[in-house]
Amino acid sequence: QVQLVESGGGSVQAGGSLRLSCAASGRTFSRYGMGWFRQAPGKEREFVAAISWSATMTDYADSVKGRFTISRDNAKNTVYLQMNTLKSEDTAVYYCAADIWPLRVGVPRRAEAAFGSWGQGTQVTVSS
Repeated sequence: QVQLVESGGGSVQAGGSLRLSCAASGRTFSRYGMGWFRQAPGKEREFVAAISWSATMTDYADSVKGRFTISRDNAKNTVYLQMNTLKSEDTAVYYCAADIWPLRVGVPRRAEAAFGSWGQGTQVTVSS
């Protein structure tokens, strides 16, 4: 099991930027793909971005492509989500998650079922 702790959320005006961090502990972080999800009030949790364990592959939801960037620093056991040109519709609680399987082959997964550990979430509020 891996423990995940998100940070970096807050309030920002539309057009602004935030960088979320997710610190991992408890198992070999570098062997696992990581993902970011979000849940807006009254909506289902949705996929935002994912990065493979090797950091060679990334995937993004269409709604954030070109504005958000996922990255990881295995030396720091941390995954990041750089969010630029924020919009009011980006307002949500953001969660990071770790893949169930180590060294997964292929593109990062989008399905929640592929992720076995979740953080507690960090609130992002974008005002227009």
